Parts: sequence; C-alpha cells; structure tokens
Amino acid sequence: MTAPPVRRLLARPGAIVALAVLGVFVLLSLLAPLLLPDPAEINARNRFAAPGWPHLFGTDELGRDLLSRIAHAGQFSLGFAAGATLVAMVIGVAWGLLAAAGSTWLDEILMRVAEAALAIPIVLFALVFVAAFGSATPSMIIVTGLLMSPLTARIARSAVLAELESEYVRGLDAVGVPRLRILFAEVLPNAVPALLAQASLNLATALMLEATLSFVGLGVQPPDASWGTLLKTGYDKLYESIWYPLPPALVLIVAIGALNALGDQLQRVLRADGGGR
Repeated sequence: MTAPPVRRLLARPGAIVALAVLGVFVLLSLLAPLLLPDPAEINARNRFAAPGWPHLFGTDELGRDLLSRIAHAGQFSLGFAAGATLVAMVIGVAWGLLAAAGSTWLDEILMRVAEAALAIPIVLFALVFVAAFGSATPSMIIVTGLLMSPLTARIARSAVLAELESEYVRGLDAVGVPRLRILFAEVLPNAVPALLAQASLNLATALMLEATLSFVGLGVQPPDASWGTLLKTGYDKLYESIWYPLPPALVLIVAIGALNALGDQLQRVLRADGGGR
C-alpha cells in the first residue's frame, strides 16, 4: 500500500530541513515579545555594534537589537506572505476548478485570461499599483494575491483534470454520483498535495515581492518594519556598518530558499506518485 504524500514528504531529509527552518522563523516571530529585548529600545552608545553577545545580530543606527527587530518584523513579513497566499489560493483554486469542470468554451476563456495575466511582470505591476494607490497593507496583500492567482489557477486546473480523467472518477460518474459531490468530496482532496506545493511557492513569491516593494520605499512604512525595510535601511547604512544589511538579507534568502525547497520536495513526491493520488 502506498504511503500518504505527507508521510513520504516527511521521509525526505530536504523536506525535514526546510520545515525545521520555517518552523524556527515562525516560532521566533511569534515568541519574540517573550524571548527577546524590546525592538524599540534605543541605546545611542551602542550604535552599529557588530554581532556578538548580547546582540547576536548586532545593533542598528539607534543601538536597537537587530535580532529582536528582525524577529518582530517577521510577524509582518510572514503574515503578509500568508495573507497574499490565502488570497491567491482561494481565487486560483476556484478559477482552476471552473476551468477544469466547466464547458470547453469556459475553459478556453479562463485559461486565455490566465495566460494574458501571466504575461504581465508581477513586480512591475505591483510597483505601478502601489505607486498609484498607496502602500496600505490590506491593498498590498490583495494585489499580491491577485497577481499570483493565474499561475495557481493553471496548477489547480491541471491537478483537477488529472483527477477527473482517472478511473475512479469515471466509475463514480457511471453509478450516478452527483458531479458536485465528486468534485468536492473526491477530486479536490486528492488535488491538495499539488495545491500545497504551489502554496509553498506562492509564499516565497509573496515574501520576495514584499521585500522588493519595501526596498524601493513602497512597502510598509515606519514605525512598522518588515524584513524588506530592514534590508533597505541596512543597505543605506552600509558605509557606516558592513554588518547591518547582512542579517535581514540572510533571513530573506534562507526563508525564501526553504519555501522553494519545500515546494520542490512536494513536487518530487507528486512526480514519484504519478500525480498525487
């Protein structure tokens, strides 16, 4: 008997490492108020301190603990990525499901729209939108989710079509099981592994996009902070402290790398399984 996809995923060392890294980031961000110093505590005599004890990541231009600032900023960055991914998955799955289960002409129209949307550079569109309408967090989350939904729709459509063409679905059709029941009780649950793989990649894309917007000054505004704003501030202070931009840059690289690795491991499990069943 074939093991469930989740069990086979957890049997892969690469997936375990990626999950562990992401778990550390999430826990550190959530527990930062309990474990770390106040990120707003100023110590002018300790400006631009190099990494060491008690400031493991050093300090910023006001003497604030960088590890604490990064951990607290993670609440915004990870929350932003999760919100945008949720928007992308809800819209994309509904989009792909309609295309796969609907009529041929509806499938054609929806997929042509998706292809046209995918031709638009996601970063360029986000920059134009935020520059025109402002950087309010809810708007940024919705726009980022919308920009990621066409690719999610294509993945969802492919996963649903693979299930609809399977023998067990044809058997259910033959015995008169209602189509909607087949879709929501059988097809969608079996498409979940493929959708989770795409969700992981969406999280990485959202993190990268938020960091890009913040780096060019169109992201979250002070006094709030994200990993992208910390990277931007560190870059601006590079000539005063070579250490400053390194911690936020490494955190972003590792987090995005872990999410991409997790998505890759999920895709490998699906390929080994022949599509997710």
